[in-house]
Amino acid sequence: MDIKKFLSPADAHVDLRASHKTRLLQELARRAAKALDLAPEQISAEILKREELGSTGTGGGVAIPHARIQELNKPFGVFARLNKPIDFEAIDGRPVDLVFLLLLPADPVGEQLKALASVARKLRDPASLRDLRAANGSARLYDAMTA
Repeated sequence: MDIKKFLSPADAHVDLRASHKTRLLQELARRAAKALDLAPEQISAEILKREELGSTGTGGGVAIPHARIQELNKPFGVFARLNKPIDFEAIDGRPVDLVFLLLLPADPVGEQLKALASVARKLRDPASLRDLRAANGSARLYDAMTA
């Protein structure tokens, strides 16, 4: 699935500040809620509930927090590069600086899993990671994520 289908240029952010994992997830939930006209507490609660099952820190400085949201009918993403890496309890123990929040409709459908797979594939590619970390500004970050 093309990442442009669920990530808009307005939802790519550079130098996002976060003191710890929970604060970061709440901030990303707030940004998503504003774009979707939903309650930030609802999104935050679902994301944090998913994190309780196990960290979505996939390693290599990357995290892909995700949750299903009843009111959605298509995937929605918020992507951020942090101003400094934070502990995310990632699988490799490394701090995280690239975070893609992915919200999915509550009813599981194959297309939704393709959204998660496309983000994971992009954030595993060494050349993509290099470009994302070198991107100068939000527009370039978006371009690097959707190229």
